[in-house]
Amino acid sequence: MSLEWLAGREVLVAGWGISARALVEPLQELDAQICVTSGSGLADAAGRGLATATPDDLLASDALARFALVITSPGWPPTSPLLVAAAEAGIPVWGDVEFSWQVDQAEIYGPVRRWLVVTGTNGKTTTTAMLASILEAANIPSEACGNIGIPILEALRRSEPRAEVLAVELSSFQLRWAPSVRPEAGVVLNIAEDHLDWHGGMEPYIEAKARALTGKVGIVGLDDANAAALGKRKRGTVGFRLGEPEEGELGVWGGQLLDRAFGDDEVLAPVSEINPPGPAGVMDALAAAALARSIGVAPSAVRNGLRNFSVGPHRATLVRTMDGIQFVDDSKATNPHAARSSILAHSRVVWVAGGLLKGASVDELVAEIADRLVGVVLIGRDASEFAQALARHAPDVPVVRVGAGDDAGVSKAPTHPDPDAIMAAAVTLAARFASSGDTVLLAPAAASLDMFTDYGHRGDSFADAVRALSGPDVARR
Repeated sequence: MSLEWLAGREVLVAGWGISARALVEPLQELDAQICVTSGSGLADAAGRGLATATPDDLLASDALARFALVITSPGWPPTSPLLVAAAEAGIPVWGDVEFSWQVDQAEIYGPVRRWLVVTGTNGKTTTTAMLASILEAANIPSEACGNIGIPILEALRRSEPRAEVLAVELSSFQLRWAPSVRPEAGVVLNIAEDHLDWHGGMEPYIEAKARALTGKVGIVGLDDANAAALGKRKRGTVGFRLGEPEEGELGVWGGQLLDRAFGDDEVLAPVSEINPPGPAGVMDALAAAALARSIGVAPSAVRNGLRNFSVGPHRATLVRTMDGIQFVDDSKATNPHAARSSILAHSRVVWVAGGLLKGASVDELVAEIADRLVGVVLIGRDASEFAQALARHAPDVPVVRVGAGDDAGVSKAPTHPDPDAIMAAAVTLAARFASSGDTVLLAPAAASLDMFTDYGHRGDSFADAVRALSGPDVARR
């Protein structure tokens, strides 16, 4: 496999984010001529000496015909007019992950690495970080990359230390544009409604996730119906479950993580040592262990890696306990499936929710968690969809929407001029709903970009508001 055909040819880079900027030096080293197109960021690209063009300019002429390849950033959906036009003109359209794979297979930066790919609707980052910790404990030169850590191309280009194994977190966007990737092992953790607006429906979303299973070893979460169904497509797929594992599976038995797929009833680690605690953390640990075991990592290294692992911020993080009320930041719960796991970990919840639903429905979630809800405070663009679901399935639960809106039957707090002020008001109202023993939980079940720069900003805003609470504010509930 060679990329010599790009020498002297023009390559169009669509988008100008972190992954796109990582393409520049490898393309220049291949002697390709780069042109950047984007809705924003073109001034920065031009300042780096790169040719630029707007998507409209490229579509308004026959300019696309001159490009040998289009490399798209993961945020560009398949329906983007520029990408559709390129495909119709017979121009290959790759994502940055596909390009990274081709670069690795061409051995441009040394011998081919072993890719261990993690995908799923929820738990990707935690699982990938757990895997990286296990690989470190096993003294295997490795790098966490993709949607976590650094772009894959940066990991490939690093020579000191040189990674032999890549722990690669991939989203459905990245997998959609990476048809050639065949990892050493790949896992699909779970699949629930998410990004349906981008993919155009559930089936293409599932098909994108399935690309993680096209390599030597496929691993699926058996407690998730959609992931388990994917496992049935490929003979020899390994599964993991929270219950006792059957032959060819990993699971939990006698309070221990047990491997019956890559070993003969090998005990890997006690459940009591898994962080974060609870079913979601145990499932992520089983997935990370399965990937590591697939390349021969010893049980002792799995245990040490999991023991040394600490969960990242905004993932069910306890911010503060005040007057017997727990305030928990799970801003990373950016879809209903993730919010479900978060809410079910508590018996009485004041739920802070809302944002961008991205085509997902919250009806099933609300119906399942209704009996745990003490009150709900809604924020964000799609708050009305939450309010309507709550009216249908939890009509007795008090609901307040912070911000503008005309939702009948939903009481509203005053509109605030900025997202941090909205969050501060939401936290104050949530605290007044709560009593000792309750949990005020930020588990938005939606993306953050309608109000915040990212889920981290949203979680920080929540935590800042919680820390600013005073006793009298809470007492007025």
